[in-house]
Amino acid sequence: MRYSKGWGAVLIIILLLLLDQALKIWIKTHMQLHESIEITPWFYLYFTENPGMAFGIEVIGKLFLSIFRIVAVLFIGYYLYRLIKENYKFGFIACISLVFAGAVGNIIDSVFYGVIFDHSFGQLATFMPEGGGYAPWLHGKVVDMFYFPLIETVFPDWVPIWGGQEFVFFRPIFNLADSAICVGVFLLLLFYRHTLSASLSKEEK
Repeated sequence: MRYSKGWGAVLIIILLLLLDQALKIWIKTHMQLHESIEITPWFYLYFTENPGMAFGIEVIGKLFLSIFRIVAVLFIGYYLYRLIKENYKFGFIACISLVFAGAVGNIIDSVFYGVIFDHSFGQLATFMPEGGGYAPWLHGKVVDMFYFPLIETVFPDWVPIWGGQEFVFFRPIFNLADSAICVGVFLLLLFYRHTLSASLSKEEK
């Protein structure tokens, strides 16, 4: 049973990584930066690149962020291995696998994309360009593309501070890896809070 849970976790991770990277590479090689494709009026593929953390947050240097991500993924990977070894419930293992796969997906961009692609400003990026990539190792930008402008309106003029300004919900642009992390964390908090707390306490001991 323990081995089947392990293979299940591996399957989740590989499937998510393949889908995430395939979509990112397609976006990178078929769209210019800030180009968009309307799927529905409330869902676009909008190509943007994120130098920082999830949803475009940027608070620390890129090199430090990339190294921090790698260290965090190593910890999550070891934690996942222990969960499988100790035969935790598969639902809990699957949630951690989602978080792990999402983190690895974005690390791939950060570590490799600056070297294996050239820039996307006003052009389609080339894979393994002759002149080299747009950034050194560990300085690549994460490719984001999912944009859901569910509500687009303008605040009335009488609204303090924001009167007359455009309002868009949901404004952040993200990718499949970000989605996997968010879904994994949401399910953990919803269904496995006590299991997570107990397992982390056990690791500390």
